[in-house]
Amino acid sequence: MNFLNQLDIKKKLLLKKENLYFILLAVIVFILDRISKIKILEDFSNSTYYLNNFINIDLIWNTGIGFGILSSNSIIVYSFITFLIGLVILILLYITIISKKLDKLIYSIIIGAACGNFCDRLIYNAVPDFIDLHYDNFHWFTFNVADIFITLGIMIFIIRSFFIKN
Repeated sequence: MNFLNQLDIKKKLLLKKENLYFILLAVIVFILDRISKIKILEDFSNSTYYLNNFINIDLIWNTGIGFGILSSNSIIVYSFITFLIGLVILILLYITIISKKLDKLIYSIIIGAACGNFCDRLIYNAVPDFIDLHYDNFHWFTFNVADIFITLGIMIFIIRSFFIKN
């Protein structure tokens, strides 16, 4: 089978009705993340909003990956991490297309959220995180809506791995 035939098969896989639904799900997750960040960036006055005893809205800029891991002021490190994130998104997109339905759901949620954070990295050179969970003086990492969806996707993946046999 030559390269053009393989491309045609991949294109048909991508355009299957089922795959289009999961791509739509990824787009919806992306849009929800973008709306939340745009709203925070437009309306935030650089002071912490205390919503209740457990949640604050406090804008910070994350140059690392999830939960600030690998944060760096080096443009080379930042660019390399951004490149790797883009590559992982493309690989996940391919895996999504060839996966079964439950895996498509999981990967679509993660892809939509990862694209939201990736977009921020390209536009702002950092990801705006603003949800601060805390109990008394113990604060969890500050995160955003995309991080919630990525975590949700990973949790579903782990649960599926333990309880659903292929």
